[in-house]
Amino acid sequence: MIARLLARPRLTHCAFARHLLVALVALFSIAAAKPVLAQAPNPNPSPAAILIAKQILQIKHTKSNVYDPLVRGVIEKAKNEFMQTNFMWAKDLNEVAADLEKQFEPRSDELLDAAARIYASHFTEAELKQILAWDESPVGQKMLVEEPKAFDEALANAGEWGQNFSDEVIAKMREEMKKRGHDI
Repeated sequence: MIARLLARPRLTHCAFARHLLVALVALFSIAAAKPVLAQAPNPNPSPAAILIAKQILQIKHTKSNVYDPLVRGVIEKAKNEFMQTNFMWAKDLNEVAADLEKQFEPRSDELLDAAARIYASHFTEAELKQILAWDESPVGQKMLVEEPKAFDEALANAGEWGQNFSDEVIAKMREEMKKRGHDI
């Protein structure tokens, strides 16, 4: 699914990475708030717990950053499959896809509701209130803004580090192979 979304022309790799990052941050920050002792999920969370979980997801812009692009990505994938049949249909397929995006936009609410229920099944209502209070606090709000930037920088740094490490490993491998009589 991720590869399909990366192929979308309107959602650049960088933008997709940011959307994915926001989703991961939302998941990890909620998971980090989990008590040390694991508890079995509650298959029947209260309506209040589900509502609080939904507020948490809304604060994190999960719908607009993750679920809306997912709906658009599915429509784009279908359009591209039909485009392979006959690229002369491009104009009509683009119009149909645009209409379907409007028509199916509310479908991302299904995902948000399901996610809220899932989150509420993993946390008590009291825990969800604490998470919500954190997310609404000034530092929680700053984290929502700054953490994706910090993660992007850390990811870029890891890529640079990886390239440098790769160069180091290749040089060391060549050195060791030369000792064994292989000049590579």
